[in-house]
Amino acid sequence: MLQQYKTIMVAVDGSNEAELAFKKAVNVAKRNQGKLIIAHVIDTRAFQTVSSFDGMLAEQATEMAKQTLDEYLAYAKEQDCDQITTVIEYGAPKQIIAKQLPQEHHVDLIMLGATGLNAVERLFIGSVSEYVIRNAACDVLVVRTDLENEEVKKAD
Repeated sequence: MLQQYKTIMVAVDGSNEAELAFKKAVNVAKRNQGKLIIAHVIDTRAFQTVSSFDGMLAEQATEMAKQTLDEYLAYAKEQDCDQITTVIEYGAPKQIIAKQLPQEHHVDLIMLGATGLNAVERLFIGSVSEYVIRNAACDVLVVRTDLENEEVKKAD
């Protein structure tokens, strides 16, 4: 029996890797006649100060996320993907992408871009994709290639 994914979630953060994952997720959703969830998680820990939460930075991040999601939504519609939901969440991206959103939306495939974190950053904060791979209850696909499955050359 052929595996068919009904609800595909792609996590986007504005990076080139996330955009590759998004474009492939659009194709997977179309091919499976499934629902596409485009999710962006704003890491609120980045806005914490010693005394308080910086609301203005959070508002700017939200506005940028909305613009990015609007662009992704327009692209997906141009590609004849018709079941699309966009989601902005606030908190720890690892937990929200791996557990909260998949449970809320009955996701059966999570797609993410390969992270560009270096070894030191991974040691201290860990990669989101690594956490999602280890903790999600559904299938996870980490995208490393473009739409033609060609390796993406990184700028030096």
